[in-house]
Amino acid sequence: MARIPAVPPQEAGLLRRLAYRFARKRYGAIPEPFAVTAHHGGLFTAGAVHELLVEKVSRAVPVSARELAVYRAAVRLGCSWCVDFGTMLQRMDGLDIERLQQIDDYATSPRFSRTERLAIAYADAMTETPVAVTDEQVAELEAEFGRRGVVELTYHIALENMRARNNAALGIPAQGFTSGEACRVPPPGS
Repeated sequence: MARIPAVPPQEAGLLRRLAYRFARKRYGAIPEPFAVTAHHGGLFTAGAVHELLVEKVSRAVPVSARELAVYRAAVRLGCSWCVDFGTMLQRMDGLDIERLQQIDDYATSPRFSRTERLAIAYADAMTETPVAVTDEQVAELEAEFGRRGVVELTYHIALENMRARNNAALGIPAQGFTSGEACRVPPPGS
């Protein structure tokens, strides 16, 4: 249970109720971090708009590489909610979620492409304390994704770092998106 309770729909204002409805339709449930942030209307709105805009403009890095890097950051930072939700997002994108069980072996597993390995390794370097990104690593990423892609990938990993730390501080646990308890969105092709 979160340290700060979620704002229930009946106590949310009109704008938040509309946002809740959108989230429920899209994900099958209201994401708990979203509902906890609803205690602060300005941050709730800013966060929702930010997330939608980031999603809309992110096209420079292949979805599988980007989502795996974000997932890896969530795993390394220990955010059970982010791992749960990230798994569901990958399933919704039609990606192979079975290979997530091998994420710790990404460097040698044949289930990950070279491009995905580069992105995951970058997430590893970005989540080290202190950050362990090297000039050589960025040069290799630039050769693979271009400058725009490096900036995009960096932004997504950093954004996941913020989400994971926010959720950890507020005590927001996994919500059941992976198990299907929260997510009633059908997988692709069903």
